[in-house]
Amino acid sequence: MLNNSTFRDLRIWQESMDLAEDVDCITSRFPRHEQFGLTSHVRRAAISVPSNIAEGKGHHTDAEFKRFLFHARGSLLEVQTQILLACRLQYITEEKAAAICDRIDNVGRGLNALINRFSARRPTTDD
Repeated sequence: MLNNSTFRDLRIWQESMDLAEDVDCITSRFPRHEQFGLTSHVRRAAISVPSNIAEGKGHHTDAEFKRFLFHARGSLLEVQTQILLACRLQYITEEKAAAICDRIDNVGRGLNALINRFSARRPTTDD
C-alpha cells in the first residue's frame, strides 16, 4: 500500500470530491423533467469516483486498491459522457462542458498515474 495515510489525504480523492461538487451544482440547472434521468445518473456517477477511491484505500492491499481505482476511472468516463450529452441537449453551454471536462481530464490523469504506480511495482504476497 502507498503508506498509512487515509483516503482523505489523497490529492486524487480531494479533486474528485471537488468534481462531484461541481457536477451537483451544474446539474441543479438541468430541466426538471431530467431530475430522475440524466441529472440523477450523472450525480451518482460523479459520487462514485471518490467513493471508489475511498473504498479501495480501505481494503489495505495494492491489488484491491488498484481494482477500485479502475472502477473510479470507469465512473469518471461515465460522467464525461453524460456531461457531453447534456451539452448536446443544450442543458449546459459548451463553455461549461469544456470547463468540467478539463476537471475530468485532470482527475483522469491523477487516477492513471496512481494506477501506473501500482502496475510498476513487483507483486508481493499482499497482491
